[in-house]
Amino acid sequence: MVQKILFVCLGNICRSPAAEGIFNKKIKDRHLENLFFVDSAGTGGWHVGNLADPRMRETASSRGIELTSRSRQLNKNDLYEFDHILVMDKDNLHAVKSLIKDDFNPVNSKIKLILSYSKESQLDEVPDPYYGGQNGFENVINLLDNAIDGLIDYLTN
Repeated sequence: MVQKILFVCLGNICRSPAAEGIFNKKIKDRHLENLFFVDSAGTGGWHVGNLADPRMRETASSRGIELTSRSRQLNKNDLYEFDHILVMDKDNLHAVKSLIKDDFNPVNSKIKLILSYSKESQLDEVPDPYYGGQNGFENVINLLDNAIDGLIDYLTN
């Protein structure tokens, strides 16, 4: 059975498309593409239809990762459609869970911080690189690279 994975950040132009691209590359490298459907979305709709931020696309490309998705806004149906919803930070965690409006809804259990799968980082959140310099984009790729290894290991064991 195909597992449906959704990565979520604020505008869906930096962190979540990077996570989607990294995940896609890693499952392709491991010959696991047939096991997953992967997408990304933003809690905000400011960038709907846009490609990922050029700085993030360039940073990802320098590591052999293609970011080709177009930004879209998260909708309530996504919460029921996807098996795993991985958010980049606590603000987005709260924004996603606020769509449910019921703390006892089982959907809550599939919404997690992506860095909870990291084997190396002590951080809880992937920082938003949008207003920073190049180091922020490199940091995001590094954090996601490690967390996604842990996520794939978790999902395939």
